[in-house]
Amino acid sequence: MTNHPLKGALFLLAGEFLLAAMAASIKHSTTFIPHELLVFGRNLFGLLALLPLLILHPVSLRTDQLKLHLLRSLIGLTAMYGYFYVIAHIPLTEAILVKFTAPFFLPLIAFLWLGEPLAHKTYWAIAIGFIGITLILQPGSDQFSPVALVGIAAAACASVAKVCIRRMASTEPNLRIVFYFALISTTVSCIPLTWSWQSLSWQHWSWLIVVGCLGTGGQVLMTQAYRIAQPGQVGIYTYSAVIYASLIGWIVWGELLNLLAWIGTGLVILAGIWNLKVTKNNHSKSID
Repeated sequence: MTNHPLKGALFLLAGEFLLAAMAASIKHSTTFIPHELLVFGRNLFGLLALLPLLILHPVSLRTDQLKLHLLRSLIGLTAMYGYFYVIAHIPLTEAILVKFTAPFFLPLIAFLWLGEPLAHKTYWAIAIGFIGITLILQPGSDQFSPVALVGIAAAACASVAKVCIRRMASTEPNLRIVFYFALISTTVSCIPLTWSWQSLSWQHWSWLIVVGCLGTGGQVLMTQAYRIAQPGQVGIYTYSAVIYASLIGWIVWGELLNLLAWIGTGLVILAGIWNLKVTKNNHSKSID
């Protein structure tokens, strides 16, 4: 299998930029578009943006893993609702950082569900990561927003969804997984529109299109990054999202993190990088 870490890093940097831009677009749009409609638009236009890829790179949609696709989609959609809600109510950088608790849930869920072993160092990485999140959110102070707990729950759901993907990875190609998620999520997210629908102007629809296209574009670029480069070599560039979000939040909304939050951010990034290295080393040992 070819390995191009430089190209992979560039794809990942670009993908994270698109996802940070999507988060900023969501934060802006929540002031005039209902939360439920934003989630529906993200899925609908994400599905439409995916169709040209399916035409250019045809893949069979026949699957024997429909139950796992359904589980992954419903849990992933739940995470999306929570993540969108958090973006609307707390500073953009904090919302992105709360999302980064997902990698700390992932090894625990993989251990409980798939029986994957947990390295001793992984426990330390998880502990340091959650200490960092505590410093960022600062519970018990005036800085703390209970909304952040919704984000942590959403991150846990996202981790379950990723373990579902891992279960399907041996038989399901990436495009098929992404397609079923987009199709099921679009269908299910229609339901809340029965009580939250409102007429939108063409400007509002344009924002929904932007959110959907940015989200799908970011996911495709990230998938390509991990396809051509080993996760342990390029995974660190995922944290570029923090830089993007900090800059956008500062420029657009004047958001600034205090000193404790920046220390917490450093701990989260340190723990994430450590966890990536532990995972890479364990993978290398299993191959040997």
